[in-house]
Formats: sequence, structure tokens, C-alpha cells
Amino acid sequence: MKPTYESPLASRYASKTMLHLFSPDMRYETWRRLWVALARAEHTLGLPVTQQQVDELAAHVSPIDYDAVAKREKEVRHDVMAHIYAYGLDAPGAKGIIHLGATSCYVTDNADLIIYREALRYLEKELKAAMRNLCDFADRYAAMPALAYTHYQPAQLTTIGKRASLWLQDLLLDLEELQDTLRAFRFLGCRGTTGTEASFVELFDGNTAKIDEMNRQIAAEFGFDRCYPVCGQTYPRKLDSRILNVLSSICQSACRMATDIRLLQHDRQVEEPFEDKQIGSSAMPYKRNPMRCERICSLARYVIADAQNAPMTAMTQWLERTLDDSANRRLTLPEGFLACDAILTLCANVVRGCKVYPRVMEKHLREELPFLATENILMRAVSLGEDRQKLHEVIRQYSVRAAESVKLRGEDGHLLDMLLADERFHLTPEALEELLDVRQFVGLAPEQTRAFLKTHVYPVLEARRGDIAGSVPVRV
Repeated sequence: MKPTYESPLASRYASKTMLHLFSPDMRYETWRRLWVALARAEHTLGLPVTQQQVDELAAHVSPIDYDAVAKREKEVRHDVMAHIYAYGLDAPGAKGIIHLGATSCYVTDNADLIIYREALRYLEKELKAAMRNLCDFADRYAAMPALAYTHYQPAQLTTIGKRASLWLQDLLLDLEELQDTLRAFRFLGCRGTTGTEASFVELFDGNTAKIDEMNRQIAAEFGFDRCYPVCGQTYPRKLDSRILNVLSSICQSACRMATDIRLLQHDRQVEEPFEDKQIGSSAMPYKRNPMRCERICSLARYVIADAQNAPMTAMTQWLERTLDDSANRRLTLPEGFLACDAILTLCANVVRGCKVYPRVMEKHLREELPFLATENILMRAVSLGEDRQKLHEVIRQYSVRAAESVKLRGEDGHLLDMLLADERFHLTPEALEELLDVRQFVGLAPEQTRAFLKTHVYPVLEARRGDIAGSVPVRV
């Protein structure tokens, strides 16, 4: 048999944990667990469902005969009915009460809620793992001076750690949004074809308290403490928008960080991990391409675009429900989770193994420091009685001349020599050397970095240390 197409997210990128969460076994065994929960609640509340039938269903949650399902679905063109049929083959004594009073969305939507919640919880652990590694990196380099850039042009100095704290703050905001979304999760429950619970009104002879108790029991069995107060046939698709927005937000932050690392790697200031036998290019043996950061950016672009599906689904629900969201959701939610999972694994890996090259950074600082020091030189001259506006123009003219010397002739600009020779600046070699101390140019960057870690990040990571994922190997 010739090989068939397989999503690269499954074959190359996503973790085994996330692949399991969106596997057929996870989905369809969850369907069966939901049928067990429904039967159990119905038995408890006095409907004609026996304990023996509940036990028989519970004993046959797995394995699932997928061949029987496929054969039946080909006949009836309905996936839920095909699974009910196959479940009845496994538990013949209970086949007559499977799905009693329910509609398809009882299993499809509630299973999605259960799986998406678990997937978000796993992403939370991966996000914290990336943040923990970034904390270590930021703390290690909190005071190491580095050339900063605005408009990707040299600006005043910062530190490596301060720059990392900007990446970390983005991820911290993502974590807050993810946790808020998890807190917003509600269960759909078993609400009938249009959300009116009409079938259960009949089954329970109008006893609405029993209907509410049935939904409470089922929700509690799966760890939910509340249901949506009203619904159509499905849970509100606004939740899908919120979930994919969280994934998109994480990807925005990851892409920003990865892009910064790629830019810095171009200048050889930092470098993502590169293994002993890794090949950077099939044509150029010397190449050390930032493959992992490029992959982060590539997958992030996919998730950010993918997230646009959910708002379009939420706005086209057609009264109590329509099926034009089904095929779309089968793709967008799982693929978004798998891609985001791969991105966070890469983020943790890149930050953990990221190399910093201080000598190269010092070279960049030496090249730009004469220009950056002019503000301090100007302030000193003004404090000694000189006219600020006049000296500003003098510095501008000297800077233009020095820049032309560097760019047109490849020479040292000699800007500092020109300023040292100009008596209006009152400079001595000793005073100039003091003004060129790079520690004077980083401002509060080291203190800001350490305070941010101590006050805002460490408490979040320390609060639930068990919720931080372990190291996951990068695939391919």
C-alpha cells in the first residue's frame, strides 16, 4: 500500500502528549465515558437504566472496534450513530439505553470541551517551562551590556537580560490570558436537540429538578463545576474564538522572541542551539542557520492565520445550530493546539541552549559608543557653562563627518578625537574615558530585570511548580 498524506504537525512537530490528546482513542473513548456518565445519572435519578447496564458500558470504554465503526458509518453517513452501533456490539445488554434522551452534540461538544481543557492545561505547563528557561537566561545576563536598537538602528544601550525580560513579559501576559480562559470553561451538559431539554422533560415527567441534577452529576464527573446557563444545540462557539485567540497570542510572543534572536544571530551576537552533527545547508557547509527560530516563526504565522476561523464560525451559527462549522472545527482547533505545542517546545529548547558571544557584542558597542556618548559629553559641557544648542550643532556636524568616514572609506570615524580636540567641550582623556564607561549607558536595566523576575515572574512559577512541563525533545 502506498503511503498516504500525514499532517507534518503529527509526523514532525507536535509532542506525543498533544498527539494523544487529539487521537481517535482520546476522542472516542471520551464519547463512551460521556455515555457511561449519562447512563449512570439516569439510573441514579430513576429512569429505566439498570446498574448492570451502567457497569457493562463502563467495562467496554475501550478498546474500540474502528473497523465496525467505519463499516457502519459508510452505511448510515453519521459518525455518532456509527459509534453508538459499535458500542452496542461491545455492550449488547446496554445497547438499548445508550444515548437515551441525548443528541449528537452531547458527546461531540462535551468531549471537545474536555479535550480542549486538557490541551490548554498542557500548554500552560509548556508555557511555564519556556518562561522558567527564559528566567534563567534573563537573570544570568541581567547586567551584560548590549547595543539596543530602535527601528533596527543602533540606539542607547540595554542589557541582554533586560531584552529577555521583554520577551518574558509577553509570555507572562499570555499565561494570564490562558488561565483566564481556563477559568471561563463551562460544561454543555445534556440539553437536547435545541437546548430546551424537551426530551428529558418527557423522560422525567416534567421534574425539572431531576434534569438539573442530571446535568450537575455529569458535569461533576468530568471536573466541571458549572454548565452554560442557556444554549442551543451546541456550546457557544465564542469559546473557540477565545481558545484560538490564546494560542494566537502565545504565537505572537514566540515569534517576536524568535525574530529578535534571528536578527541578533545575523550579527553573531547570539546563536540558537546547533548540534555537533547538524547540517546548516546542503550547499554551504559553513552555514549555521537559525532553523529552530525560523520554525517558530513559520508555525506561529500558521496559528495566527488559523485563529481567524473561530470568529467566522462564531458569527455564523444559524439560530440553534448549523453543521457548516463541523469540518472547519475538526481542523482548526486540533491543528492550532498541535502547532502551538510544537512552538512552545522549541521556545524552551532555544532559550535553554542559546549562546551569547560577549566579544562580538563588545565589538558592536565599541563601534557605536562614540556616537552614543555624545549626549553625556554634551550634558557635561553644558554643566560647565557652554551653550547647549550651539554644541548640539557642533556634535551633529562632527557626527556626520565621522559617519561618512566610516561608511564611504571604511575608516575609524575619529569622532571622539574631534570632540577631544575641541576646547568648547572641556574634555581630557581621563574625563573622556570616564564618560565612556558602558555601565553608565545601561540605566536601570539590571535592576529592572531582577525586580521584574523577583516580583512578577518567580511568584507565578513557584506557586505551582508541579505545573511546569519537563524537557521535551525537539522533533526533527
